Amino acid sequence: MRLGYLHFPRFPVQRKVIELPELTGKPFVLVEEVRGQQRVAGASTSALKAGVRPGTTLTAACALEPALRHFTYRPDEERRALVALGEMLMDLAPGFQLAEPDGLWLDAGAAHLVKGEEGLCARVLERCEALGWRGRMVVASELFTARALARHGTRSSYEVVPDGESARALGPLPLGALEGPEQAAFAALGLSTLGEVAALPVGAVTARGGAVGMRAHGRCRGADETPFLAEVLEEVLEERLTLEWPAESLEPLQFALKTVLDRLCGRLSGRRRAAVRLGLTLKLDPSGQVLVPLTLARPTAQGRMLLDLTRHRLSDVRLEGPVAGLVLRVEEDCEDRGQQLALGDAPQGDADLEVVLSRLATALGEDSLFMAALEDSHRPEAGYTPRAFRPPPARRGLEGEGLVPREVVSPVPEVLRERPARLLGQPLPLEVHLTEAGEWVAARLGGQWRRVVALMGPERLSGDWWEARPYSRDYYRVHLEGVGQAWVFRDGRDSRFYLQGLFD
Repeated sequence: MRLGYLHFPRFPVQRKVIELPELTGKPFVLVEEVRGQQRVAGASTSALKAGVRPGTTLTAACALEPALRHFTYRPDEERRALVALGEMLMDLAPGFQLAEPDGLWLDAGAAHLVKGEEGLCARVLERCEALGWRGRMVVASELFTARALARHGTRSSYEVVPDGESARALGPLPLGALEGPEQAAFAALGLSTLGEVAALPVGAVTARGGAVGMRAHGRCRGADETPFLAEVLEEVLEERLTLEWPAESLEPLQFALKTVLDRLCGRLSGRRRAAVRLGLTLKLDPSGQVLVPLTLARPTAQGRMLLDLTRHRLSDVRLEGPVAGLVLRVEEDCEDRGQQLALGDAPQGDADLEVVLSRLATALGEDSLFMAALEDSHRPEAGYTPRAFRPPPARRGLEGEGLVPREVVSPVPEVLRERPARLLGQPLPLEVHLTEAGEWVAARLGGQWRRVVALMGPERLSGDWWEARPYSRDYYRVHLEGVGQAWVFRDGRDSRFYLQGLFD
């Protein structure tokens, strides 16, 4: 099995800078309590240059750098951030395994879909860079080989180790790449690289170091048999964030909202899902919480649209205290079938319309938006009915199983089989001027006569012969001057003309 390891140097520090961009280039540390003392768990580059090191007490660190800022290190949030990154990459790698605290193993079995393993590395790193992450990736056949080279290698941002070449690639790495208790034992023998360990006789290593030494020796020779165990995905998508300082206004809360929305939307995209309803819980300081429901006009995994909707929704919410944290939960989702790219001079218009419709649905209730649902009727005005909006059901089955309708072959030209976007609920009587030869000249619409520019047809539709009101109609696609294309039929019962709809 081919595996990739994605390493993020000082992952918690990177995450803090992404969440708080004002920390870029500033000295700061992440601290945790160890035996009653506040000690440094991670430090920024500026803090490291000032002499601050992991394990240093917070008091000593502040003495080295008076301008030092400190934040609480929360391992559970670091783990959730790693999981979110793994799920974001699931459209490139179908499975991932956590390598806490700063990496992920990725299943590289689908690399052929992205121009091979080098293409997979490039796409993964490009995706991470777009989100603000800086990392290095290595693809190999063993978990240890990929991790050791990603963490301790000195080559470019990514590397691909061919199958059977692991021992050669691992040879120059320092002994510290073992990252285990066996490292000290080999160092006591005067060894300094993994290649020197691999050159030892396996029998002597086993006799001296036992099973632990034998496994370490095998890894240095590229014989790691540790299995890849893909992370089990949570059924309910939820993101949490604790604010460093309680937010008393919407402006500081927006950074936290963007962080959790980007992370949640990335997880949705990786699963090929789209949100339908979300619930935002604001935890107040010192106690209490406020639930803010969010209903979408159309299922989406676009963070920008959700952020606009959330901002608008929060502007109407009155809070009894500052916000200390937030929880964003996907209450309902559906399959993400993708969306056709917008064309024209103003492609942003569709996105703006979605925000407006989502605001209406959130403010007025889920049943305030309607959609056109197909009905089992061939009569055009009865072919659909308005229903409360619901996301489309997931596709199941194949055409051969009878679940996807086959195309019906018809002698009618394709242009005539198109149906108008604006279909009238009831056909409107239309006065038409014909020549003695039966040619269309004009039609009276909107209180005035409109010249017929072009005409195509007829397309005959008939049915419901078993009912009291059967129909038989000849439909025409008529281009009226000043109006555009209209769908007009001549009723076989009374020979009168009726307007059925208008084409956009």
